Amino acid sequence: MENVSYDKLVTQLFTSAKWEKRAEAAREIGHLGEAKATNLLVRALKSEKDPIVINSIIEAFGRIKDPKSTMPIVDFLKKEIEAEEPDKTRLFVIMESLIKIGDKRALTHLGLLYNSCEEELKSVTEEALKCIDPNWKENIKNH
Repeated sequence: MENVSYDKLVTQLFTSAKWEKRAEAAREIGHLGEAKATNLLVRALKSEKDPIVINSIIEAFGRIKDPKSTMPIVDFLKKEIEAEEPDKTRLFVIMESLIKIGDKRALTHLGLLYNSCEEELKSVTEEALKCIDPNWKENIKNH
């Protein structure tokens, strides 16, 4: 995709009054798969309030697969874990993106979800841990 389209998407992500347009821009930027978008997406993630747009940005990180996005995603993971009623959809989006990125820095934070009482969440977390690091059980003990 040419730069004009990329620039248009970035503008849409930051300035559109409609959440649908911002979410669409985040998805399209993710489909471009260019690491140069990571810093812009991190900035958008910090200022975005709409939950659907936030999830779209996190999904875009997974498509881009830039390890620089790991810790901003982990920050959202921590917020969800600490929330009174965690957003399960967001937790699954976070895990899916972290799997695609494959950065081992996420292991310790995902380990917190592994202790979940909810069976579906626990099994998806275990799958995420295995995908990122097949020796995750041993490596988590070392952290």
